[in-house]
Amino acid sequence: MEYPRSSRNTVKRVPKRGHYDQETIFAILDAGFLAHVGFEADGQPFVIPTAYGRKGDMIYLHGATTSRLIKSGQEGIQMCITVTHLDGIVLARSAFHHSMNYRSAVLFGTATLVPDEDKEDALFVISEQILKGRWDESRLPNTKELKATSVLAFQIEEASAKIREGGPGDEPEDYALPIWAGVVPIQQVFGEPVPDEVLTPGILVPESVKGILNEE
Repeated sequence: MEYPRSSRNTVKRVPKRGHYDQETIFAILDAGFLAHVGFEADGQPFVIPTAYGRKGDMIYLHGATTSRLIKSGQEGIQMCITVTHLDGIVLARSAFHHSMNYRSAVLFGTATLVPDEDKEDALFVISEQILKGRWDESRLPNTKELKATSVLAFQIEEASAKIREGGPGDEPEDYALPIWAGVVPIQQVFGEPVPDEVLTPGILVPESVKGILNEE
């Protein structure tokens, strides 16, 4: 399935890098858990970094019940969510043609407030996006914590992805210059787990953490 193209989601700069199919967009979303959410409140634009979880074409965002993001989002305003993965620095012979390799997704839509009876399920989706299996290893939210937390369900109405891969694209006359050119790859890696200073002796690293370390 492809998302419909409109003036707001059509890639205009280097359109060949644009993608509109759910498979590509969902793959970018599933590879991360940090998004930047853009919206307007009282005439002032805001962009808020926050964790997210995806289930189908729904994006879940959580926060304090009194937060600006939650209070504004539940009013049904237009919102924009972006997720970006930086894969490399592209060094050209010319300063003008330096670039980056990346995978990005831009989502447009509106959000609704998740009802109390579905809130825990939505929080589970966010937790699984961050670290699969950690929810089942943790103490679950109590009544007081759930009351202090709200979740928005953002419906993806339109979306596009933009991907750049490969090396630099210099001007033909610059290829003869004695200047190094190429790509410096960027990778996200998980470090050795650092236990809490007051962790009870004998508690081992959980399976959820072992899982992400074994993936590397």
